[in-house]
Amino acid sequence: MILSASHSIGRLLLLVLLTFALAGCATQVDRVDRDVPGDLSGRWNDTDSRLVSEEMIDDMISRGWIQRHQGRTGSNPTVIVGDVRNLSHEHINVNTFVRDIERELLNSGEVTFVASGVERDAIRSEREDQRGNVREETRSLAGREIGADYVLTGTINTIMDTEGRTEVAYYQVDLALTSLADNTRVWVGQKEIRKIIRRGMFRS
Repeated sequence: MILSASHSIGRLLLLVLLTFALAGCATQVDRVDRDVPGDLSGRWNDTDSRLVSEEMIDDMISRGWIQRHQGRTGSNPTVIVGDVRNLSHEHINVNTFVRDIERELLNSGEVTFVASGVERDAIRSEREDQRGNVREETRSLAGREIGADYVLTGTINTIMDTEGRTEVAYYQVDLALTSLADNTRVWVGQKEIRKIIRRGMFRS
């Protein structure tokens, strides 16, 4: 009888331990708002991309080049996002950053925005495919694209400084807006981010 009770207790303890082990191995997902900063590694992330694009576009549209263009032409300037290069030491999804820039430009209401080179090629291919395949009255005709007045280009650079388990990550984003008519720069912006990363004792 005593042996049977001990056996039952042992099985119960084993079941409890197994339950805790399974709970520890389970994947947990927490859905958070996009405005809540999330820094797990200290590297460039979606929050950095969004904040940098918002601040730089706010600065861009607050300058006088838009008013000068409107006074000269009577219309809003047309902008295209060109080459934004990642020159940093780490992988940064530049496409996400470019999309953030595009969104802020569109939402500003101050500029007319046109598709980038790669997107234009896809659109032109679709327009060509429509010829002979869709009803004439619904077909989009070639030669009606709006040319850009300005192209936005830029770079993302980093400098890393490490001492023991402490790192300082310095990000510098440079953007420039250039007139396609005469190659003059109408706006230059720079945004810096500095992060101090302290690694745990058992993390490499």
